[in-house]
Amino acid sequence: MGTERATIGKFVAIKCGQTLSVGMISEVTNTQSDSRSAPGYSAVARVDLMGEIVLAPGQANVFRRGVRNYPAIGDQAEVISRSDLNLIYAPADESSISIGHLHQDASIPASVNVEGLLTKHFAVLGSTGVGKSSGVAVILGELMKARPDVRILLLDVHNEYGKSFAEDAIVIGSHNFKLPFWLLNFDEMTDIIYGGKPAIPEEVEILAELIPVAKGVYLNYKNGGDRPILSRKSHKIGGFTADTPSPYLVQDLLSLIDERMGKLENRSTRMAHHRLMMRIEGIKNDQRYSFMFENANVGGDTMAAVLNQLFHLDSEKRGVTILKLASLPGEVVDAIVCVTARLAFEFGLWSDGGIPLLLVCEEAHRYASADHSLGFAPARRALSRIAKEGRKYGVHLGLVTQRPAELDPTIISQCSTLFFMRMANDSDQHIMRSAVSYATENLLSFIPSLGTGEVVGIGEGMPLPARFSFNTLPRELLPCSEPGTDDSHEVKNLGRGELVKRAVERWRRATTNQTPWLMEENTPEIEKAPETQSALTRGLQALAAEHERLRPLDPERYTLLKR
Repeated sequence: MGTERATIGKFVAIKCGQTLSVGMISEVTNTQSDSRSAPGYSAVARVDLMGEIVLAPGQANVFRRGVRNYPAIGDQAEVISRSDLNLIYAPADESSISIGHLHQDASIPASVNVEGLLTKHFAVLGSTGVGKSSGVAVILGELMKARPDVRILLLDVHNEYGKSFAEDAIVIGSHNFKLPFWLLNFDEMTDIIYGGKPAIPEEVEILAELIPVAKGVYLNYKNGGDRPILSRKSHKIGGFTADTPSPYLVQDLLSLIDERMGKLENRSTRMAHHRLMMRIEGIKNDQRYSFMFENANVGGDTMAAVLNQLFHLDSEKRGVTILKLASLPGEVVDAIVCVTARLAFEFGLWSDGGIPLLLVCEEAHRYASADHSLGFAPARRALSRIAKEGRKYGVHLGLVTQRPAELDPTIISQCSTLFFMRMANDSDQHIMRSAVSYATENLLSFIPSLGTGEVVGIGEGMPLPARFSFNTLPRELLPCSEPGTDDSHEVKNLGRGELVKRAVERWRRATTNQTPWLMEENTPEIEKAPETQSALTRGLQALAAEHERLRPLDPERYTLLKR
């Protein structure tokens, strides 16, 4: 203790009868000749009390949060000993996890109570470049070891976690993600159709009326009924709503719109039907949306398979599912976040919490904005519902954001364990102070000066608020944004001219509805083309190959186009 310095951020223990009051130094001032001064003392420290250690002679000492016995003037105070720190931050039970080491004593691990972390949600907040992603990887990696029964879905906005969990990671993206369009509710479906832009009321009314009918048509068809006769009946057939997660065919929906259009006299109303049909045809034939509409006219109830892919439900093996959002069309990302959050909550609801789920949302402020005029309102409602009610059904939430001031305060207020990393923005710091108790508010003064990988942990998951550093991940497990193509490691060796050509090709492929010729499995002649071959030549060859693979038009579709 002789060399231990009593500075800001250090814990001190004050002997108070049979207890030691534990507090953190929040302010140190030089004393002057006034009534507070005493001989031999040259400074005064302000201490925020947070808990106490009960001294039980002949028994093990016990730490408890909160203060029941307050110290009096003259009680002895000293920097807390290592043994007392070990007692405070000792794992509460076998499910506790160690995610770092304390700033005050690096030999003492920073333990987190898993139950407190999960059941009351958590958030990791910090500016870009402070080690936020690495901290999330550390938390989830330790969480999987302690609770292998928890199914974790990580919404990866920047495609950076693919290698962070080694064999425990299940990565899904545009190459293997399957989310049939009929699983979307009405709000999500309209957002997909209109690409995130405001929907047209006349067309929305048509969809709301005919989507339930299309579901009834499909059900009757699968039961051996007559599809054309049923399509002319009332939309109440089958008791479906536009939000019922029941299969239907896009072709049936188009046929119903076409039939409704044929009964109308008003030309302007007919044009609304025609425009709606063109929108649906456009997204159905867009290769970027194939993960939704690949089997749009085939059908089949694959809801269980989708849930299994997202949440890894059919295996007892621990693991985290990483959904690479950056690999999906940007226009649909909000709707994808919405539907995954909604599926997580509703599965927990209808399974009575039989399988605990954890949804971790990166860049959460993009999907649950404090400004309700921004973003996709159903996505914010889906996340808010998990934050408010999810714990009752075993559905837990982890939020990661660099701008807590832009995150919906209702949602962040439901996170009882907060990990603050370096942030300098005034509005973000104001949100942080409003989210913690007065006793720990002074601890936040360290936030702007924290180093990379350093964090202040506060809340139910921590025994006491603490400043600590996250464990260091091996280099091969560090999160980093993945390249857009498998051969991008060769980019550094390319000349500038070829680099520009490749960038333009990738740029165009990101917004085209044609199959990228550089990724076609059935066109080896394109893949083997020499590097000196012009982009125009490769494009013409690809179009010719695509023409050879075209299938005959569906007769029903041809009838629609003819009309």
